[in-house]
Amino acid sequence: MSDDGKILIGRQDQTTVLKLCGEIRVTLGPTIVRFLSTLGNQRTMTDMVVDLRETTFIDSTGLGVLAKISLVFENLTGRMPTLVCPDPDINEILHAMGFRDIFVLVTDLALVTTDGIELPTEQTSEEELRRQVIEAHRVLMGLNEENEMVFKDLVEALEEEDQKNMSQGERASTTSQVAGAS
Repeated sequence: MSDDGKILIGRQDQTTVLKLCGEIRVTLGPTIVRFLSTLGNQRTMTDMVVDLRETTFIDSTGLGVLAKISLVFENLTGRMPTLVCPDPDINEILHAMGFRDIFVLVTDLALVTTDGIELPTEQTSEEELRRQVIEAHRVLMGLNEENEMVFKDLVEALEEEDQKNMSQGERASTTSQVAGAS
């Protein structure tokens, strides 16, 4: 049975809380990327908590986007965000991906609020989604050598597909321009 994912955002004092619920899959990537684009606008934010207590699954794209959130937050504030995850299976993946180097990992945190507003699910084109998947996996590759070995072939294949699609789009555009000129 599918447990569609959703993302909630809330504030507790000067802490931004990003709560991921259910299955966090590639389709939620655009929503997280949209949130990421607003991080710099939150001037009063001094801390961030990413709450995975209600996350049942997270794919590699979701992991890559979370890593990017951490890196952007640390760049803005000089601090690592906290990631709360009591699930031992997800924690094992987080440790294997090198998240202990970019997050303060904890299994519980009383501070985290359960309220929040659900971020609207962002829709995007297949091409943009593919670019976000590539970027998310590049971020994971940058965390450690093991990740680089694991995701290198996938990223290369996606980039090759992206280039092929761009070339086909350019040919189609040129063909329609030529047809319109006749």
